Amino acid sequence: MGRISLSCFPASWHFSLSPLVLPSVPLPSFRQLLFFGLLVGLLGLIYLLLVTGKGQDSWNRKDNYFHRHLARVTDVEATDTSNHNLNYGLVVDCGSSGSRVFVYCWPRHNGNPHDLLDIRQMRDQHRKPVVMKIKPGISALAKTPEKASDYIHPLLSFAARHIPKHKHQETPLYILCTAGMRVLPDSQQEALLEDLRTDIPVRFNFLFSDSHVEVISGKQEGVYAWIGINFVLGKFNHVDSERDAVVEVQVPGGDQQEALVRTRTAGVLDMGGVSTQIAYEVPKTVSFASPQQEEVAKNLLAEFNLGCDAHRTEHVYRVYVSTFLGFGGNAARQRYEESIVMNTLTKNKLLGQHVGETGESPLLDPCLPSDLQDEVGPATQKLHLLGTGDFDHCRQLLQPFLNHTNETHSSLNGIYQPPIDYPNSQFYGFSEFYYCTEDVLRMGGDFNSSKYASAAKSYCATQWRTLKERFDSGLYGSHADVHRLKYQCFKSAWMYEVFHTGFSFPMDYKNLRTALLVYDKEVQWTLGAILYRTRFLPLRDIQQESLKGVHSHWRHSFSFVNNHYLFLACFLVVLLSILLYLLRLRRIHSCTTQRCTPSTVKWLEEGLSSHPLPITL
Repeated sequence: MGRISLSCFPASWHFSLSPLVLPSVPLPSFRQLLFFGLLVGLLGLIYLLLVTGKGQDSWNRKDNYFHRHLARVTDVEATDTSNHNLNYGLVVDCGSSGSRVFVYCWPRHNGNPHDLLDIRQMRDQHRKPVVMKIKPGISALAKTPEKASDYIHPLLSFAARHIPKHKHQETPLYILCTAGMRVLPDSQQEALLEDLRTDIPVRFNFLFSDSHVEVISGKQEGVYAWIGINFVLGKFNHVDSERDAVVEVQVPGGDQQEALVRTRTAGVLDMGGVSTQIAYEVPKTVSFASPQQEEVAKNLLAEFNLGCDAHRTEHVYRVYVSTFLGFGGNAARQRYEESIVMNTLTKNKLLGQHVGETGESPLLDPCLPSDLQDEVGPATQKLHLLGTGDFDHCRQLLQPFLNHTNETHSSLNGIYQPPIDYPNSQFYGFSEFYYCTEDVLRMGGDFNSSKYASAAKSYCATQWRTLKERFDSGLYGSHADVHRLKYQCFKSAWMYEVFHTGFSFPMDYKNLRTALLVYDKEVQWTLGAILYRTRFLPLRDIQQESLKGVHSHWRHSFSFVNNHYLFLACFLVVLLSILLYLLRLRRIHSCTTQRCTPSTVKWLEEGLSSHPLPITL
C-alpha cells in the first residue's frame, strides 16, 4: 500500500501517513484555523497584560510588603561584617546623665529614588545591639573642655572594633549633644565641641567633619524621634499604601500642586519624668488666629524632605513638635506637692489650724490610694498626707496645673497646637503613657479611655494594705515597684488630663496605642538622626545605576515577572508552527484528493508503494 512519509529535523524523527487514512482526519478550514489562531493570540495578549501590567505592580507591592515585614524578623540576627556591600554609621548621643554610641548598618541602596536607606541597628555575634554607654554626661567637662576627646575615646574605640577596618573611612560619625549641653553657656559649649572637632580626625579614620558635631535643639530631637518611630513602623513605604491607612497631604511649598495621597504617619506622645512631648504630621496647610500665633508656630513646625532627591515630594513632611518642661510625671507631682504645702501652711496660719502638721491630723489627698500615709515638703515644713483615693476629685485638682487656655488651637501651657484630624490619625504613647497603663493596671496596648478611667478609679479606691499584698504576691508588672504603687493614682489622673484636656483628644478616641517597644525594639531618636543625615547618600548609588548602560539595565530589569515576555514569544512561535503545519497538512490532503484517480490508486496498488514520497518540513 502506498504511504506518504513526513520527515522533520532531526532525521531520526520519521513517521508516515497513509493516504487512505488522511480523508478520515477531520481537517479544519482556513477560516477555522484563522479564528483559532486569533482567539489563542487574544488570550495570550490578555494574559500578558494581566501578568506584566497590573500583575507586575501587584507582585512588586507584595514583594516589598513581604520584605518589609521580613526585615523586622531578621533585624535581630547578627550582622554579617564579611558582606562588602554593607555600610555603617555611628551616632553618639551625648545626654545629660551620660553618653551612648549607636552603631547602625545598611545594605547598598537599590537605586530606586522612591526608597529610603534600610538602616538597622548593628548586632554583634551574640545578636545584641552594638551600643556602649559611659557616665557622666559630657557637660560635666564644662570647665575642662580639653578632655572632651579623651572622654569620647572609649566609645569610638568600641565602635571601631565592631566595624571592619577597611570601612572606617566611609563610615559617617555624628556626635549630637542634647539637654545637658543646652543648659551650658555658649562659650563652654563651643570649647567642648572644638576639642572634638580637632582631635577626633587625628585619632580615628571615620568620615567626620565639623558639621558632624553639634548641640541639637529639643525640636530637632523630637523630629528625629518621630522619624525613627515611623521608619520602624514602615510608614515611609508609600508603595504599600493600599494596605495601610492613607492621608491627603498638601506638600509644604507646593500650594499650587494637587494634594498627595500617601501612607498615614503615626503621631508620638512621650511623657518622661521631667517633660512631656508631642509630635505629629500636619498634612494640611493651617491658618493662624493672629500674627503672634503664626510666629510661635514657626518655631514648632519643622518642614523637611527625607528623600534623596530634593525635587521629589513623596517624602516631604511638615511635623509639629512641642516639648513641655515640668509636665512629666515626677515633675508634675513635685509641683502638686509644693502647691498643697504652700496652700495648707498659708491656710493654717490664716485660720489658726494645724492640718497636716502631725500624723493625727493629716491633710486628705485624693491623689493617693485609700489610707496611704505620706510625708511631703522640706524637713522644716513637713506635711502629713492621708490618701482618700478619689480619681475624679484628683483630676479636678490637677486641671489648673495644665495651664490650659480657651484660645483656639492651644495646648498645655497655652502653647499653639495645630488641629488634629482625630478620625484619620494614629498615635503611639511611650514612657509614662505605657507605664501608667501597663505596670499596675495591666492595660498596655490599645487605649480605651472609659475602661482606663474605670480601672484607675478602682485602683485609687483600693485600700493601701490590699495593694501592698497584691504587690508582694507578684500580681503587678515586672517594672512596678513601691514608688509606682504609691503614685500610680496621681500619675493615672495626670496622664488622663494631659491627654484629654491638655492635648484635647476626644474621650472616645480609639487610635492611641501605648507601647514600650516598637516591634520588640527600643527605638531611639538616634535612628531618626542618622536616617535624616544620610538621606543624600543614595544619590551616589542611583547615579551609578544610571551610568551602567543598556545591558546592565536589561540585566537588572530581567526579573521573574518579565520572563513572561519570553514565555509569550515562545508560545507565539509554537502556535505559528502548529498553524503552518496544519496548513501544510491541509494542502497535502487537497493535492492527494485531487490526484487520487482510480488509475492512480490502481498504480499504487500494483506494488509501487516501495517508492515513498518524502516531504520534509
